[in-house]
Amino acid sequence: MKLTVLTALSIAIPLVMVTPAQAENPLHVQQLAITGSCAGCDLTGADLTQAHLIGADLRYADLTGANLTEANLEGADLEGANLTEANLTSAFLTNANLTAVTLDGANLTSASLYFVEVAGASLDNIDLTNAQVVGTPISIGGE
Repeated sequence: MKLTVLTALSIAIPLVMVTPAQAENPLHVQQLAITGSCAGCDLTGADLTQAHLIGADLRYADLTGANLTEANLEGADLEGANLTEANLTSAFLTNANLTAVTLDGANLTSASLYFVEVAGASLDNIDLTNAQVVGTPISIGGE
């Protein structure tokens, strides 16, 4: 009996250790998909690739490490959201509210940021390679 338990544990423990954790709350992802509103939600690591989030209410949501590649966030309210290390490659952010957002380490390669509000945002180590930034107080390169 003890040998069977030890054998099962020796197999199960390594599997738990190598299986990536899905941290997002599935109910929050569903709420966002249905209502377009998920203020304060846990969307950590969520796959929102090509999501249509036009005008979405994502204030104070945790989107740490989320994949928002090619997402349409036109007019979305992300005030106070955490987008640390989020992937926003080719995302469309026209008229989005990023006031007091944390974008540290975020990938904004080829993203479109037109007239985005970024007052009080943390933008350390963001990747703006080939991004289009218009009417938004973010400088690309230079000093």
